[in-house]
Amino acid sequence: MASNTLKILGIDPGLETTGISILEVEGSSLHPLYCQCIKTKNNQSLDLRLKSIYESVVHTIETYNPACLAIEQIFFSVNAKSAIKVGQARGVCILAASNHGLPTYEYTPLEVKQAIVGYGRATKQQIKYMLKSILDVSEQYFPKKDDAWDAMAICVCHGNSYRFKQKIKESGP
Repeated sequence: MASNTLKILGIDPGLETTGISILEVEGSSLHPLYCQCIKTKNNQSLDLRLKSIYESVVHTIETYNPACLAIEQIFFSVNAKSAIKVGQARGVCILAASNHGLPTYEYTPLEVKQAIVGYGRATKQQIKYMLKSILDVSEQYFPKKDDAWDAMAICVCHGNSYRFKQKIKESGP
């Protein structure tokens, strides 16, 4: 892999649906390689659901060999029970990345929206519109579930951050 190329694993964690994507950043170009959802069944036990998420993330890491994980931070809402479940799913995703030596970068929903749309209160539709434009893909590229779109948005957010830091590094002290 060239020194100016970076493969990013992006994850929008959730117990029922986890968005997962791979984005390759090559210089100033962004190339989406993979974008799907990991789905678990409500009638399964928690341990089996978490194991399924973990194994799917490991499979994606071993298939695409990303250099890092970009993951959404938990947005704590009124429903603490839901936040705990998301936190558990998030934990197994971070563990899978850590077990494969990947550094983890975390972004808030506000940071992701600002990176994609330029506005922290952007709607899902605005994010989708901008992702299609930024990545030069049709809507059919993405699964119907927003979680997949969100995972790719997290990748793009990290890709922009990475490129910015590279430019600073190249400009010298």
